[in-house]
Amino acid sequence: MSKRIGHILLVDDDPSLRRLLALRIEGAGHRVETADSGQAALHRLDEFSADCVITDLRMDGMDGIALLERLTDKYPTLPVILLTAHGTIPEAVTATQRGALDFLSKPVDKDVLLERIDQALGQTGMAGNHWREVWHDRIVTRSPVMQRLLEEARLVADSDTSVLVTGESGTGKEVLARALHDASPRRAAPFVAINCGAMPEQLLESELFGHEKGAFTDAKHAQQGLFRSAEGGTIFLDEIGDMPLALQVKLLRVLQEREVRPVGSARALPVDVRVISATHRNLGTAIENEQFREDLYYRLAVVTLGLPCLRERPEDIAPLARHFLETIARRNGRRTKVYAPEAMEMLCAHDWPGNIRQLSNVVEQNVALTRGHIISRQAVEKALAGQAGRRERAQSLKPLAEARDAFVRDYLIQLLRIADGNVARSARLAKRNRTEFYKLLNRHEIDPALYKG
Repeated sequence: MSKRIGHILLVDDDPSLRRLLALRIEGAGHRVETADSGQAALHRLDEFSADCVITDLRMDGMDGIALLERLTDKYPTLPVILLTAHGTIPEAVTATQRGALDFLSKPVDKDVLLERIDQALGQTGMAGNHWREVWHDRIVTRSPVMQRLLEEARLVADSDTSVLVTGESGTGKEVLARALHDASPRRAAPFVAINCGAMPEQLLESELFGHEKGAFTDAKHAQQGLFRSAEGGTIFLDEIGDMPLALQVKLLRVLQEREVRPVGSARALPVDVRVISATHRNLGTAIENEQFREDLYYRLAVVTLGLPCLRERPEDIAPLARHFLETIARRNGRRTKVYAPEAMEMLCAHDWPGNIRQLSNVVEQNVALTRGHIISRQAVEKALAGQAGRRERAQSLKPLAEARDAFVRDYLIQLLRIADGNVARSARLAKRNRTEFYKLLNRHEIDPALYKG
């Protein structure tokens, strides 16, 4: 196995020792960034992603212990090595109990230092080897909120743990899912994505698990299904909260048994996939309303990563806008356009209810409708006004689950009115048994007594 090269942050208020250690570490092939204080180190970490921090214990202002506590809170997976004089060894031992990887006594032995760095870099495993390039290629951020989330994502990427990604629509849930796949040991195998709320139950079952020839009308050929298409890789179940209850039972069985049974088949076939799912819904509320299975939730949400909305990471608006401008320019083979300062200020002041997806659409519209090199404030204002108009028109359209619930409630009330509040008769009209009908009434908080007479 080739030796891993890392990005090291060296923190020491002694400039001569800082230079000496930096030369030794760079001599081993690592990249080194330096800081002369704990506070400066925190600022440097906002600018780049370190693989390991080496810090002196005794420094003016924020000392090594205080820096360690801040790093442990903000970057829980980041290895920290402390440098200590002989008289402060007891403090260093205490620091290792608080999360430091190790401590080294001064003067620091070069070989021991490099050995400890190798150990620190080895902690991050395969995901650490690839996460930086995957992250910078896919995820644009300088937000501390996102940095903490990505630290968790970096740690979980190397495992086969099932992950549930939550967040508002447009926050980039599939982008994060792809980054997790591309930084994982499964990255050479397929990444297969499907929107579970975009198709009827029978079709969704066939898409997920496959079907045999003749299993249903129009099944003229056998189909292996997306779980088997993702063999060895990752399947991404987007909008899992909208999956029908009957299909949730079958998905749970697949996750438990690690095998799928195609529609119309009498035999189950083994599958080896990692499952990443996503939803914008509150699954806790869905479980309480009996719209989502609790046992399936615990299978899917071994680790939950909650993506913040763009309102919670306003420092990312400008770099994201510039990223979209560069992406559009590369795609069209043209010069990259830029926003006028007052136009960028308007972008940064907007609340972005549609999150990153909405920002991307506005930038693309600005580029398409701007003839010159500089995008004006007026162009941004016009694009945002148009988005607001479409949003107001769309407010009358409810989400699928909400519209379905409203239809069922109205349907039940209509049946009760026809049957003068008689539950048994209403159930017969609906072709449902009375027990099931009572459950529906309770779920939708309908009192049949109100419709008698």
